[in-house]
Amino acid sequence: MEELKFEDLQLSDEILKAVYEMGFEEPSPIQSQSIPAIMEGKDIIGQAQTGTGKTAAFSIPILEKIDPNNKKVQAVILCPTRELAIQVSTEVRKLAKYKPGIKAIPVYGGQAIDRQIKSLKSGVQIVIGTPGRTIDHINRRTIKMDSVQMVVLDEADEMLDMGFREDIELILSNTPADRQTTFFSATMPRAILDLTKKYQKDPIQIKVVRKELTVPNIKQYYIETRATNKLEVLCRLIDVYNPKLSVAFCNTKRKADELVGDLQARGYFADALHGDLKQAQRDIVMDKFRNGTIDILVATDVAARGIDVDDVECVFNYDLPQDEEYYVHRIGRTGRAGREGMSFTFVFGKEMRKMKDIERYTKHKLIKHNIPTISDVEEKKVDAYFKELTETLEKGNLSKHIGWIDEFCEKVDYSVVDIAAALLKLSLGEEIKQEIIEEKPYRERRDFGEKRNGGKKERRVYAEKGMVRLFINVGRNQRVQPKDIVGAIAGEAGIPGKLVGTIDIYDKYTFVEVPKRDAKTVLEKMKDIKIKGNKINIEKANSGRKNN
Repeated sequence: MEELKFEDLQLSDEILKAVYEMGFEEPSPIQSQSIPAIMEGKDIIGQAQTGTGKTAAFSIPILEKIDPNNKKVQAVILCPTRELAIQVSTEVRKLAKYKPGIKAIPVYGGQAIDRQIKSLKSGVQIVIGTPGRTIDHINRRTIKMDSVQMVVLDEADEMLDMGFREDIELILSNTPADRQTTFFSATMPRAILDLTKKYQKDPIQIKVVRKELTVPNIKQYYIETRATNKLEVLCRLIDVYNPKLSVAFCNTKRKADELVGDLQARGYFADALHGDLKQAQRDIVMDKFRNGTIDILVATDVAARGIDVDDVECVFNYDLPQDEEYYVHRIGRTGRAGREGMSFTFVFGKEMRKMKDIERYTKHKLIKHNIPTISDVEEKKVDAYFKELTETLEKGNLSKHIGWIDEFCEKVDYSVVDIAAALLKLSLGEEIKQEIIEEKPYRERRDFGEKRNGGKKERRVYAEKGMVRLFINVGRNQRVQPKDIVGAIAGEAGIPGKLVGTIDIYDKYTFVEVPKRDAKTVLEKMKDIKIKGNKINIEKANSGRKNN
């Protein structure tokens, strides 16, 4: 079956033209086995991992069987998340490019329902929806299920994990009894099998396991580190490898939020993606990630389904995944579209045994990676600086600057090498003195220390030179934390969080230092914005204000 061509599947010319235009050369194993069975009207249970081409495996038969002259809903595809619904909808539309008269739309929470209702009233044959919003439309009678011939459950295991079983059963019970039902799932837990017995007729089970579950162009490493050092190790890895975009996975929503807070406090552009976020918030986070406003996405496993961003260069398993298959799904976020990727898995103690289980499951041995030292980080910074310096030298146009240097050299008794070294030191900032990871967190000039003040803890960062001190009229009473201040300045004024200096938070107000050259921008951009729901006033601090 693997040697079949798309022409062998007896597809229409319109579908074949779209398939080849999308760059497919031959059907994948799941496609070559599923498409003929679904075309024949059989119920199937398809077990396949992400990235095996299962979307086309059910979309192509649906498009071939749809009657374009009938404007009623004829097929429903259920997906666990909004991201996956949009992804499936996009692929369906590409495959239907040369099939005039067929219309497919995604329906999901977070988007104005009025817009969806308008589209549905215009005549739609294929609905791709999340269970909750689909039921909403069924109750409103804006989706009528009486003409539905096919129902597909995509990522069925994830929908059950997310608590959608009752919703799925309600949707299926509203469809005609003679419908064709297809389940696609990466795993086949008992709950899935119970549903198949109840809602399918003599289903054919198709199981496709990739010979190599992990993508070969992903370099997979593991690092032995205690939980207390994970944050420090993560920051060093990010600084050494400097990935364009990266995803860090945590096992719980609470851990994801904590990690985002810690990363933001250290000046990194990070945000969380998990099930507690409303759909509008998820959309905002993903838009920021795609356009590079944030470069570190901290996600839980369920929330990460449907993330399809080609530029993810690195995946961090901050928490060891609870299931071997989750490991495959996680690292599959990188190494896409032929690019190379890296994954780092943090383990310690008893977790090593679980890591061995992952290696046996994936048939791939993880490579041990040492914790980057401060010297590694400094060397990376210096290399990057000299690369930028070389590019500047090659561009030329330095006559004015050479004149300044000559004039300075005549005034001081230092060699040109000494002067260059001093310039390098100024450019790179303070030296990082700590070599032992347990002693003091790396990035000391950006890290938060604590001091006692009247029995209360006060968090602050170390000051930098050339800074302007600003006053903000919110403080501890408004539950403001340093990460909120850094995030607001970085997000509104577009200034890297690492450039923000000392932050002193008091009960009713806060002082923060920003680079002198950026002070005007910060004051303009942050005028009348809200922090923690409180409209703020920001202005330059003056000597008349209390500073302690």
